[in-house]
Amino acid sequence: MTTNRLDPSTLIEEETLRDYKAERFLPVRTGEVFKSRYQSIGKLGYGSASTVWLCRDLFASNKYAAFKILSLSSKHDGRHHIRRLLDSFEVEGPHGRHICLIHEPLGISLAERRDLTSGRVFDEDLIRQIFRPILEGLDFLHREAKVIHTDLQPNNVLIGIEDSSVFDKFAEMAITNPAPRKELSDRIVYVSQPMPLTKGLPSLTDLSEARFGNSLHTGLIMPNVYRAPEVILEMEWSYPVDIWSFGMTLWDLFQPERLFSAKRGDDQYSESHHLAQMVAILGDPPPEFLAASKKTAKYWDQDGKWIHEVAIPAISLESCEQRLSGEDKKNFLTIMRKMLSWKPEDRSGWQDIFFDEWLLADLIESGEIVRDE
Repeated sequence: MTTNRLDPSTLIEEETLRDYKAERFLPVRTGEVFKSRYQSIGKLGYGSASTVWLCRDLFASNKYAAFKILSLSSKHDGRHHIRRLLDSFEVEGPHGRHICLIHEPLGISLAERRDLTSGRVFDEDLIRQIFRPILEGLDFLHREAKVIHTDLQPNNVLIGIEDSSVFDKFAEMAITNPAPRKELSDRIVYVSQPMPLTKGLPSLTDLSEARFGNSLHTGLIMPNVYRAPEVILEMEWSYPVDIWSFGMTLWDLFQPERLFSAKRGDDQYSESHHLAQMVAILGDPPPEFLAASKKTAKYWDQDGKWIHEVAIPAISLESCEQRLSGEDKKNFLTIMRKMLSWKPEDRSGWQDIFFDEWLLADLIESGEIVRDE
């Protein structure tokens, strides 16, 4: 057995986070048992406030678990596409107590799957087969759970597992080829080990930034380049931010380049460049939308014309789409326009998006769905 020890001075994974504080992270060790039941096998990943591990459930034969959020009782089909919470408990660490959430284990994210795909884009039928279940999950969140996800992106959609033997393979790999690690005086920091590629329906994960939808909200949410215009302009926001994110995620996995690069010359995120690109793609925002925020006066005059020093780029939704042509391109741009609009209330609902002709094209072609003439 090898130990793969790293130089203690090398920053790895969660240590590279801007606001990293070691005491915020429980110093887990492989083989450690929690709640006299869950034995850590190998680290799967990390986030801004957590690490994620594959665990063996010692109370059940050949059962595995991982970390996740949300458990609701419902008959909505979309509930099957939200990662289930199996258990929760607290652990006393050297610097205080940590909440541990035990979730059903799933495969790699869509972002990781994209990186393994030729050209880093999914083909049309795969996109459709992935995004229909995601739509069901989001419809469930909005209509029954009354929850706004706020962080829909390729990293937060995981591929399901049809054959649980993949966990046995991961556990064997963790023993025969231990993950690189560095040993410090008070903890061991491990490098994550990737799950093998699996088949299964996708599940929405990471509701750590979710909000209840029974009221309007304010404040920054969403990754920079996925941010809806009402969030950028510090307006009140609600469920339609998820519809915007769904469109951004679909585009990001199907097109070779992001719709909004939103960067200035030094390659850093720029709000003004982001908004200028939105004007190019969406056209001028409606006056009633601009009136909902004082911040809009920085970018538009009283007549709704762009006044900022950053120039509107010479792009359009049509020119940014690089993979399709003819009727297929027309239909794809139609579904994108259903989700991307300045006014949140102008974005389509989940049912309209789900039954969109482009998203159902494979089922229409196979005869599983017949369109009324």
